[in-house]
Amino acid sequence: MSAAMPAPAPDAAPAPRPDARFLRAARGLPVDATPVWFMRQAGRALPEYRKVRETATLLEITRDAALCAEVTLQPVRRLGVDAAILFADITTPLAGLGIEFDIKEGVGPVIERPIRTAADLDRFRPFEPEAAVAPLLDAIRIVRRESAVPLIGFAGAPFTLACYLVEGGPSRDFVNTKRLMHAQPDVWAGLLDILVEATLRYLRAQVAAGAEAVQLFDSWVGGLSPLDYERRLMPWMTRLFDGLAGLGVPRTHFGVGTAGLLSLQAAAGGDVIGLDWRIALSEGRRIVGDRAVQGNLDPVLLLGPWSGVEEGARWVLEQNDRRPGHIFNLGHGVLPSTDPDQLARLVDLVHDHGASR
Repeated sequence: MSAAMPAPAPDAAPAPRPDARFLRAARGLPVDATPVWFMRQAGRALPEYRKVRETATLLEITRDAALCAEVTLQPVRRLGVDAAILFADITTPLAGLGIEFDIKEGVGPVIERPIRTAADLDRFRPFEPEAAVAPLLDAIRIVRRESAVPLIGFAGAPFTLACYLVEGGPSRDFVNTKRLMHAQPDVWAGLLDILVEATLRYLRAQVAAGAEAVQLFDSWVGGLSPLDYERRLMPWMTRLFDGLAGLGVPRTHFGVGTAGLLSLQAAAGGDVIGLDWRIALSEGRRIVGDRAVQGNLDPVLLLGPWSGVEEGARWVLEQNDRRPGHIFNLGHGVLPSTDPDQLARLVDLVHDHGASR
């Protein structure tokens, strides 16, 4: 299945738009109104997306450039958000590394043969973006041409990818991952080396194709202690963000359950630090210093009455106190049962709040 959308000309190179509201806020510059977008804005909360899913799986969407572009653009049209984010899964590049996996409905990514030993590292092959994710890069080119707002490229952060690879799927306690980290530090370091290099290639290719910002999603990093983060992850995160520094696009560093790790995350890198809902935005800004921040409404509020959404959103905005460098978002992704009308209404509320000083 493909949307009726022609492929872009190979030499098409849309002009940069640094004055876009989202990009200005990401760089800490004043804006006419707080920009807003939502993690997982393209997905199960939208009826038009559910219609697509009647005939295509998630993996099939990411392997069809026109269809992937269409799904990426759906929330931009419906919700009026200030940025699009590429529709993909954080595990999308794993196939290009030679790792077999599936995305099972109601479960998530499942790795057929988990990584547990030094010998398992030999199963990886070099990541070549144009061969591994060519349709995804074509989707970026289409969206860049069609979208009125900037496009965010993204990748799963190395720790979260490592958790899937070692555990074999989603986990609550990351027992196998932490055991590997401490019992086989050389294997752990080797795995992170592979993932950092692949992620650099993946995100560089996305920017070359037209992505105007990038975000690293570290969904599971909140399971680490500050000690383990600092000694067993931070050097690789610093290497990753340093490797992205020359791309000339804002880099967002987001994790879940990271209130106790924010200072370390900020030190590791990123122009924008994502905040989940477990910390007041004003406190998050104090911890990360001169960085822009993104967040941080509890996504569950959108399942309740508008009064709760409005109260929570206004509190987040008041916490920022109209300072430049705030991108409004949820503290994590849009939940599947969210009413899209609530999201659209929230976009209007944020925009109506006014300009930063």
